[in-house]
Amino acid sequence: MTEWSSPEQVAQVVVEGLAAGQAVEIDGLGVFYPDTVQGFRFEPRTRQQVFIAYVKEDAGAAEQLYDTLECAGFAPWMDARKLLPGQNWPRAIESAIEASDFFVACFSGNSVNKRGGFQSEIRYALDCARRVPLDQIFVVPVRLDNCRMPRPIQRELHYIDLFPNWQRGVQRLIRTLRRK
Repeated sequence: MTEWSSPEQVAQVVVEGLAAGQAVEIDGLGVFYPDTVQGFRFEPRTRQQVFIAYVKEDAGAAEQLYDTLECAGFAPWMDARKLLPGQNWPRAIESAIEASDFFVACFSGNSVNKRGGFQSEIRYALDCARRVPLDQIFVVPVRLDNCRMPRPIQRELHYIDLFPNWQRGVQRLIRTLRRK
């Protein structure tokens, strides 16, 4: 959702969406659903949010990971599925990282040397992780292929390989995320 300057504007968007028969999701809060009896019903976010960071060359694997995590009961977040046209995407991404329970960074031969948004997202997530108690997991690096992990990540964080056996790697990721 776009950043709004007042609660009245947010309420107006919710009312208009419900009047059109559409569910209205507010990231980090929950979903408003149209209801013929009560007018609407609200379901608060109860699933753990998992931010998925990736480069566009790995979008297929990120989409597959998104679908797998959603089926496993998590609330995954990735830009291709959550950003709206015209939305201030750098701020929306920062907000999504801040609101997430976990940050999954998808490393690959495509991403490790690429400059841009992926690197910025990782740096921002590592800053956010500094506010999380030391015994809790926030950043979970995964490798999509046999790439070299950046030294700062290797020094501090253990990573999960999603290759050569995707299913085994994803199950390990899900077990890690469920520890919270």
